[in-house]
Amino acid sequence: MNFLLVAGARPNFMKIAPIMEAFAKRRAISNGFSYRLVHTGQHYDRKMSADFFTDLGIPEPNVNLAVCSGSHAEQTARVMVAFEKLCLEDCPDWVVVVGDVNSTLACSLTAKKLGIRVAHVEAGLRSHDMRMPEEINRLCTDMVSDLLFTTDEGASENLRNEGIHAQKIEFVGNTMIDTLLRNRQRALGMSLPAGVTANAYAVLTLHRPSNVDSPRTLERILEPIRELARNLPVVFPVHPRTQRNLEKFGLLNWPDADMRLIEPLSYLPFIGLVARSKMVLTDSGGIQEETTVLGVPCITMRENTERPVTCTVGTNILAGTDSERIREAICLVVKGIPAPKRIPDKWDGHAAERIVARLLDEHSVSC
Repeated sequence: MNFLLVAGARPNFMKIAPIMEAFAKRRAISNGFSYRLVHTGQHYDRKMSADFFTDLGIPEPNVNLAVCSGSHAEQTARVMVAFEKLCLEDCPDWVVVVGDVNSTLACSLTAKKLGIRVAHVEAGLRSHDMRMPEEINRLCTDMVSDLLFTTDEGASENLRNEGIHAQKIEFVGNTMIDTLLRNRQRALGMSLPAGVTANAYAVLTLHRPSNVDSPRTLERILEPIRELARNLPVVFPVHPRTQRNLEKFGLLNWPDADMRLIEPLSYLPFIGLVARSKMVLTDSGGIQEETTVLGVPCITMRENTERPVTCTVGTNILAGTDSERIREAICLVVKGIPAPKRIPDKWDGHAAERIVARLLDEHSVSC
């Protein structure tokens, strides 16, 4: 019994790390299976990746396909070609993919065309916005997968509404929260940036092309955040793409605003930064989930979210990209709204164990 676990970008490793740990625990009991970690190399920086593996306790990937960057089509095609060769050599019984990046789709399609079963972790999330490349990746991956592991009941309902057979769907919880809960205390022990005091600063992250590639959109988003920074320091770990565009559009001049631009952080320092902040402003998907569990107010600067559970039961406010709506959301947070309601069901640190149990049981039944 042979499993290939696929990761293509840094957020994937947060989702795959607890699955590897759960496989390792089961392997200590039974040697009847093998598993290997495949890094497609879709996003790769030696220093940041090394820090990430250390932070999460992940061994170096068994295979790195080293496809690097390119257009969506180029990147997807390169992953498919390289992953097909690996599958033909390795003959896996299952390919396990996580998330919604190009590597997720590429490896799913490749495996399925070779007759290899596919399991998708974090299935069923929907923004209902087909302008998002991630939405296309999610939809196509779910359509070809043999097992679909969901993070919440809303995602399971999405899949049922799309005609996926109920026997293929398993609501297991959120492996990214498994990673968060395992590492929260270590993260809280990390140093904050110089001059920053716990619960007396905001955190900003921006990376989505739809937000940072347009000078008008980026300016609209930043305007109310500059106003906030006149009263509350804003710590801004700047994504390289965002940094280039801030320079290109001339948006780095912020008089009277305490905007503290810093280098991107690896996992533990970043979680420590978020956990001790007064609020987070972001366009990330995963941060919406992490702040919900940490009880930190989150303002999401997007017109939609594939993680609506973070708004209905968590601390997330979907503010869009309009200056006034972001300003209103900031005012709500300053007034203490939203207060944490509850942590979503099964976000308890054991999602990966449920996934591995189902995969091993599924294989035993099929044999």
